[in-house]
Amino acid sequence: MGRGAGSTGTARTRQPFAVVNNRQDVNTAAVANAEECSNHEFTKEEVEAILNEKPKAKKFDLKAKYEHAAEHNKKLKLCVKWFQQCDENHVIDAEKLKSSLESAEKRCIDTELEKKNKEEELNTIISELRDNKASLEEKLSKELSEKLDAIDRHTSENEARVAAENSVASLTEELERAQQDIAAANERAASLDNTHKRLQEYILSLQQYNSKLITDLETVRESLKRVEKEKLTIVENLSTLRGHCSSLQEQLTLSRVSQDDAVNQKETLANEVKCLRGELQQVRDDRDRQVSQVQALSAEVTKYKESNGKSLAELDNLTTKSKSLEDTCSSQREQIRILELQLAAANEKLKMTDLSASETRMEYLEQKRIMKELQDRLADMEHKLIDGENLRKKLHNTILELKGNIRVFCRVRPLLPDDGAAAEDAIVSYPTSTESLGRGVDLIQSGQKYPFTFDKVFNHEASQQDVFVEISQLVQSALDGYKVCIFAYGQTGSGKTYTMMGRPEASEQKGLIPRSLEQIFQSSQALREQGWKYKMQASMLEIYNETIRDLLSNNRSSGSDPTRPENSISGKQYTIKHDANGNTYVSDLTIVDVSSISEISSLLRQAAQSRSVGRTQMNEQSSRSHMVFTLRISGINESTEQQVQGVLNLIDLAGSERLSRSGATGDRLKETQAINKSLSCLSDVIFALAKKEDHVPFRNSKLTYLLQPCLGGDSKTLMFVNVSPDPSSVGESLCSLRFAARVNACEIGVPRRQMTLRPTDSRLSYGGS
Repeated sequence: MGRGAGSTGTARTRQPFAVVNNRQDVNTAAVANAEECSNHEFTKEEVEAILNEKPKAKKFDLKAKYEHAAEHNKKLKLCVKWFQQCDENHVIDAEKLKSSLESAEKRCIDTELEKKNKEEELNTIISELRDNKASLEEKLSKELSEKLDAIDRHTSENEARVAAENSVASLTEELERAQQDIAAANERAASLDNTHKRLQEYILSLQQYNSKLITDLETVRESLKRVEKEKLTIVENLSTLRGHCSSLQEQLTLSRVSQDDAVNQKETLANEVKCLRGELQQVRDDRDRQVSQVQALSAEVTKYKESNGKSLAELDNLTTKSKSLEDTCSSQREQIRILELQLAAANEKLKMTDLSASETRMEYLEQKRIMKELQDRLADMEHKLIDGENLRKKLHNTILELKGNIRVFCRVRPLLPDDGAAAEDAIVSYPTSTESLGRGVDLIQSGQKYPFTFDKVFNHEASQQDVFVEISQLVQSALDGYKVCIFAYGQTGSGKTYTMMGRPEASEQKGLIPRSLEQIFQSSQALREQGWKYKMQASMLEIYNETIRDLLSNNRSSGSDPTRPENSISGKQYTIKHDANGNTYVSDLTIVDVSSISEISSLLRQAAQSRSVGRTQMNEQSSRSHMVFTLRISGINESTEQQVQGVLNLIDLAGSERLSRSGATGDRLKETQAINKSLSCLSDVIFALAKKEDHVPFRNSKLTYLLQPCLGGDSKTLMFVNVSPDPSSVGESLCSLRFAARVNACEIGVPRRQMTLRPTDSRLSYGGS
């Protein structure tokens, strides 16, 4: 019945399932028709085709596979429905089909689960690929940005090179302008010197010329600013010239290498030409030999032709030999021609090599000439820079002398291993602006910056020589008849004694005192040619617990009790006295005549052994007293009958310290209290001078009473403020810098030269004559 029904269904217009397996769109149409016709019948072949049907979608086209499985399920459901409506004769086939359908549904479910798992895996892979794509796009953007930065840097380098060439071209004009400005500055400096002499000669009429001096002072300030700007410009041009000089040296090296290569190539070619000439000569000899053989054979042929009885075979043989010799000769001629061409090419190449070598040599000479010119210009610029710097210092000193201010230099010591602080924790920085370069220092405390400006600032890299160069002109003033005072101030452990005394065992670490004395003696020897003769007297004392002690006394020894007053030992009374002329003397003080630097060095060693030092928690070798070195200079010029009297005071103050940090007890506690009291009195004197009060408390301390001519007289005074970069000492460093700023603002009067025509007094004074 099923077959009959199948045959009847075949006669209808529906599509067979064999076609359904080949075309999916027809299969879908058949399913739609089957849903509409409830009396639709299936053949056995159609049922088997449905059961055996496999998905034809792509491997990863999950959506198509899913749609195909849904359509397949619909067809299976229709088939089951149809089988349920069939006769009882088809029950067995229906059960088989039902089991097949169940297995097919199970496979379909398994397929769907597998598809879902694959879909999840593919989604995971897609997300990973997207992440990789994002990272690759980020890397690509970074590479593009780096490429753009490299292009920008290349462009900036080209612009910088063009700018450097332009600056080199305009350097000559700038030098001419600088020379004109320096000449004008020299003229102004000469006018200032004349004005200064008139001020010394007519001191009583100083008030009448006050307005004129103020006008000249403003002019000098403007000139000084211009000179500083020109100095910066010259320094920049010098750095550019140094860079250009280094590039020319590299080019010169490359030229030398290329010249050596050309010489080697020339030698190689010469050897090749020599070999080719030898081969050519050998070929010519072979050719001549072959030609002679041919001629001999030709003569033999002629001889054989003339003679009777020669056979025709021998004649043919000789003819063959003659032809072969002629062929050999022609081939050798060709070889000779080729060798001659090679020789000509080698000669041409040798000529080109000689030409290239000569061009390289000319280029080398030109580069050498340019480099020599640049080196000469560089040396000239450095010389002019030094002259400009000296002029700036001279003008600056002149301005300060006219103002009458106390000059203040700041020196920052380097971090020491005992400080226990890293370099990045430093509390001191240096501004780089044009106005503050070399004159400014910033102190950082609790994140707040405190800026200070002084006459000169030395960072932690400055050597003892760098520091002395800045004060050498001031020391020279003592030989010219001025009173000069240099003292070091700062907390304990900030480097005051190192600055003033240094380390005598190392020549490059000598302090300001030995270097100043060396300059004094060297300059006095040089002035002998101009008719000057100098007599010098030295003394050294310390103020310990408000008691004056003679460091050059023979009664002192390094092992004596520092707490016992020396007055009670020797019976001497060291009393500070002032005369009507403002000069200061210390009674019973040992005064030693010195005539050489070796004598001075011996006195310094003796004083260092006698000075009071002690150990505290802040400093292993802490100075417990104020040390004062005084050198009195008397000079006489026999030709002009002029006489000058100068005084050089070099003072190493004891360091201020806090009792909570130093841990001082007993005698150390008394020393600390005396030191802090004397420094406090010094601060009171500075405040009174800054406010221009009528009464200045010089008598409150022996230190201030001794320094009265230096702080309130007509001497040239310079203070070194020493600063420690240790973060634990930031409070003391800030106090020291603030005190130094007040000192720098004090006006003590215009320095006066001590020059007379009368015989000198043999007594030694502190700050006076």
